[in-house]
Amino acid sequence: MIKLLDCTLRDGGYYNSWNFSQNLIHDYLQSMAAISVDYVELGFRGFPQDDFLGGCAYTTDTFIRSLTIPENLKIGVMVNASELIKYADGIIPALHQLFKPASDSPVSLVRIPCHYYEFEQTLLGCEWLKDQGYQVGINLMQVADRSLVEVQQLSQIASHYHLDVLYFADSMGSMNPKQTSQIIHALREGWSGDLGIHTHDNMGRALSNCVQAVKDGVTWIDGTVTGMGRGAGNVKTEYLVVELAEIRPNVSCNIIPLMELISNYFSPMQHEYGWGTNTYYYLAGKYGIHPTYIQEMLADNRYLDEDILGVIDHLKSSGGKRFSLNALNSARHFYTGEPIGTWSPKSLIAGRDVLILGTGPGVEVHQQALENFISSQHPIVIALNTQTHIASDLIDLRAACHPVRLLADCQEHLNLSQPLVIPYSMLSKDIRNELEGKELLDFGLVVQSETFKFEDNYCILPTSMVIAYSLAIATSGRAKKILLAGFDGYGSDDLRNHEMDYLLNLYSSTPGALPLVAITPTKYRIKRTSVYEVG
Repeated sequence: MIKLLDCTLRDGGYYNSWNFSQNLIHDYLQSMAAISVDYVELGFRGFPQDDFLGGCAYTTDTFIRSLTIPENLKIGVMVNASELIKYADGIIPALHQLFKPASDSPVSLVRIPCHYYEFEQTLLGCEWLKDQGYQVGINLMQVADRSLVEVQQLSQIASHYHLDVLYFADSMGSMNPKQTSQIIHALREGWSGDLGIHTHDNMGRALSNCVQAVKDGVTWIDGTVTGMGRGAGNVKTEYLVVELAEIRPNVSCNIIPLMELISNYFSPMQHEYGWGTNTYYYLAGKYGIHPTYIQEMLADNRYLDEDILGVIDHLKSSGGKRFSLNALNSARHFYTGEPIGTWSPKSLIAGRDVLILGTGPGVEVHQQALENFISSQHPIVIALNTQTHIASDLIDLRAACHPVRLLADCQEHLNLSQPLVIPYSMLSKDIRNELEGKELLDFGLVVQSETFKFEDNYCILPTSMVIAYSLAIATSGRAKKILLAGFDGYGSDDLRNHEMDYLLNLYSSTPGALPLVAITPTKYRIKRTSVYEVG
């Protein structure tokens, strides 16, 4: 008999801090009963956190009893093995703090996700929970990273414990049906009890992996409404019930309440939070990168497309199977080690004003005035990346430093006439080869938090943003002042505004920094004048 479990409110809580409304939970539970879900995993159970989290982050017995639970719908919770293991007194005292005997609790099922190296300790916790009367499942995470021999060994260890179901999770969403079958067969070498599968949809294979698992004898399947879950999300419950209808022909399945639930609640939330597979999640699945990296970057509008691709490129070689905010922050920066450069900007810039052309609409809007200004005042003009709204013969240099953006723009740079300032010696061979034949000026770059430093042939910057690099070129070049055009800014509540203001303020407070003046409209907190002042 197939057991269908829905874990929407547990896995979906990564997007809204597990803060689901009472109305949503009520309609959700009714819709789960209507499609004959066997178990609803209402949320996590764990210890207090230093943040506001909603009821489904703790899923206490009191919280569950405040809900109207349809008849025949069993309730489950999940507790993380990592939280239990790090508890000061050990895993059993931790569980004792979190769970009463099952006879005094509305919870029927407890699932514990764990990594390979946590497996045996977790099994001890499962034994304690079984003694308390709970149904217990263990959820082996990142199983695709283990060899089949290792999977077999774990299954043999599990056979000595009293589990109700041994789950495995395609944590990175990287598996295909063939690999799913291989893992199931490896688990069957030692484990004869029920098997379950939890699939992620990074590469669009969640449903096909579930279908294959059922063919191979897996009897516990879980999903979430609209696939709501961390990163790209999971197999969609609404798809699962359609597929399982042929296998469970005698099970009642009224899908109308579920469709109404999606229309009323989950479609608007999906529009707001944006879960679901896309190219970034696909790449993360392909390279075994934890989906939370993608989720965090997509939710942060400071990350441009080239930033996200750059982080993926960094993590696929440096390792991104476990999410780390520190790793994410460092991955956003690409230049480390000793700075290397061969060109000194002083040879061109010393004693002159520098005009930096950004990519905001102000350049195009005020194109004629800017061209008149350049023709009469003769500043050194540095265009960021491939900015082309100003006459080509009025641009002296182009600056670029973001490796992914550079790679994407290589062909365009080859067709542009101006010399290109880049940290050439510090770039990969791929980028250097792509730019062969282009006139390049090698100005080195190292990224170091909270730091601006300007040397003859290199700079140290707090970020790899090209505006910071251009400021350093002008400053190392001993310019008189720096004029900015096309730095319009964003809406007042846009984080990119705050990030740019912070960067410009950090630059201005650095010894040796030059005066900054915006000559087209800007929302940044810098001195402003008008390009039209010069007749």
